[in-house]
Amino acid sequence: MPQPLPARPTGLALLLGGRRLALVGAALLLWFGLLSLGWQSAPHELLVRVLGIGFAAVLAFGLLEQWPRRLPSWLARWVLQVLAVALVIPLTAWLIWSVSTEPGGLPFHQVQDRLGGFLMLTVSGLLFAPWFALGALVRQKDALARHQALSFELQRSELERQALDARLQLLQAQVAPHFLFNTLANVRALVETGSPQAPGVLDSLIGYLRAAVPRLGEAGTDLRRELELTRAYLQLMQMRMPDRLQFGIEVDAQLLDQRCPPMSLLTLVENAVRHGIDPSEEGGRIDIEIRSEHGQCRIRVRDTGVGLQPGSRGLGTGLSTLRERLVLAFGDTATLRLSEVEPRGLCAELSLPLQVQASP
Repeated sequence: MPQPLPARPTGLALLLGGRRLALVGAALLLWFGLLSLGWQSAPHELLVRVLGIGFAAVLAFGLLEQWPRRLPSWLARWVLQVLAVALVIPLTAWLIWSVSTEPGGLPFHQVQDRLGGFLMLTVSGLLFAPWFALGALVRQKDALARHQALSFELQRSELERQALDARLQLLQAQVAPHFLFNTLANVRALVETGSPQAPGVLDSLIGYLRAAVPRLGEAGTDLRRELELTRAYLQLMQMRMPDRLQFGIEVDAQLLDQRCPPMSLLTLVENAVRHGIDPSEEGGRIDIEIRSEHGQCRIRVRDTGVGLQPGSRGLGTGLSTLRERLVLAFGDTATLRLSEVEPRGLCAELSLPLQVQASP
């Protein structure tokens, strides 16, 4: 599942963000270095004045970045921010020079050296700060555009995932009635013929459905639970035709936690019973083999039934739906192949990427 983008900072987190303060600090040090070449007084006085004016401009820029929340349609926020920076520089400089005047001394604008220092910082600040503010605004707009693009891409990815999940759930919902109707049809046939096996088969079917139906809506399961359902189904079918169906199961125990789509193994076995064993007068045998081969989990279901009949397309509703579910769940890393078995019968081979999940 995609991770959400971090929220853009607001309030004090935006106003006093570490990255912003670091960039402003570097710019102020550069400004201090250039002014110190012509500064006549102590360097620390210049540094205090530069830092005071600079951070006052940053404060004005940041406050108007967020407040007021709404502006008239004719007033762009960036214009207000740049004008505020240009206005706060001479006002802050005037305040600093006024506060630093000794009690009883002449106002700074009447002292030539002090007035020269005031004009040096004010003029250079007005030439430098608005352009720095414009550059910050351009960079901010670019960062916002990238953030919105990533957000839109994340939303698109999430919508695609939800659509894929919905499609997969729809296909799995199609599997359930297909399987249930087939099984109920078999029970009905026994009842109509008055078979004494009908009550036992019906009891087995009820017990099986109690275990199987809650799992039909699951997005994923493992081979352990698939084998439980499949074994119960084969036992059910064996009660219906005890002289015509035998089965065997061989599985690598390390693959019991292999991830697979729900009802996938059962679909292969049901297809073998319905299209292979049932139409054969002699019946037949179904062998299930699950092995790890070449980095894949190979599931083979072989039957000795009638095999592919002339004119058959080879894929019933269940297998066609299973193939589409595999594509949705695994893409092109999972395959389903059918091949004939000599002297008769069919082998369905399901190949899944190894994805062993922890047991619940």
